Amino acid sequence: MFKATPNPPDTDPASPRPKTKPQKHDEVTDRVLDHYLNPKPDKSEAGPAPGQLFTVNKDIDTESLLANLSETLASANAMVEDLAFDLDGSRRHFLLGIQQLIELGSLLANRALDIIETRQPT
Repeated sequence: MFKATPNPPDTDPASPRPKTKPQKHDEVTDRVLDHYLNPKPDKSEAGPAPGQLFTVNKDIDTESLLANLSETLASANAMVEDLAFDLDGSRRHFLLGIQQLIELGSLLANRALDIIETRQPT
């Protein structure tokens, strides 16, 4: 028995699509892949300054910022106090001065939190 078509049929291994616009098709494919696999940063958001290691989210409310500030200052206060009592003389006085500044900052943050709490409707 004789076959009319070769086995397998002769086809172009490059693409099953007709070769009308292969370059345009490749450009579209590249754009789609870049969109999903290599997204560009949003132009409306400015990135961090060069050398800036930490940033604070712009969408965080004031109460959360002050609460985190208060906790950070409390942690710094505990570390400096612990270190100050291991030292003697002028180094101890120096660290106790830093501890007083930290405590003052903590008092200011707590007062700001109290003001925010009284402004919020219950």
